[in-house]
Amino acid sequence: MNGEAHDEGGGSPAERFWEEHYRASTRPSNGRPSGALVRFAGPLPEGTALDLGCSQGDDAVWLARRGWRVVAVDVSGTVLARAAKNAQTAGVSDLIAFERHDLARTFPNGRFDLVSALFLHSPVEFPRTRVLQAAARAVAPGGLLLIVEHASVAPWSWADPDTAFPTPEQSLAALDLDPSRWRSVFVGAPEREATGPNGQSATVTDNVIALRRLTR
Repeated sequence: MNGEAHDEGGGSPAERFWEEHYRASTRPSNGRPSGALVRFAGPLPEGTALDLGCSQGDDAVWLARRGWRVVAVDVSGTVLARAAKNAQTAGVSDLIAFERHDLARTFPNGRFDLVSALFLHSPVEFPRTRVLQAAARAVAPGGLLLIVEHASVAPWSWADPDTAFPTPEQSLAALDLDPSRWRSVFVGAPEREATGPNGQSATVTDNVIALRRLTR
């Protein structure tokens, strides 16, 4: 693996939106991994991981520092270049392969001990359920699927303040996974303190789904 980004993008509406978004944003990485990732992946032994929607690479870098070999994916070449630079600065470029995918069109190859799909929301059309089903298929036997999604609207969000969110149980049911092949580790909607792009803070709610793929 290496810290260079492999391009599987191609000018889709999602790619154009997120390219513009990240080119307009100069907010640096805060270097902190997701709290849900730390909670559920922290106790695991190192292995292979797929980080979907890696943004500036904080989660991928955290995993690599713990010995994981990571495939980190985003639709924006701009943010992948930043993530690769952050990985290089952290000294873990050899453990992370950055790949550019519009997940509505292409999906990374392989099966992984951990598949992390955190906040795969988009203001442009995005087949989220289909992508999360593909994420589940990418989990190796014995591996962990971690999905985190917004369950409330932060004051700085682009989402409609009146958005009605599904419960975590409804989100899980929409994936239509075979219950004989998965064990629930956690399905719930915890609160957390979030920080906005201009340093503002708010209490928000997330849907968190952590599932273990059974070995048989």
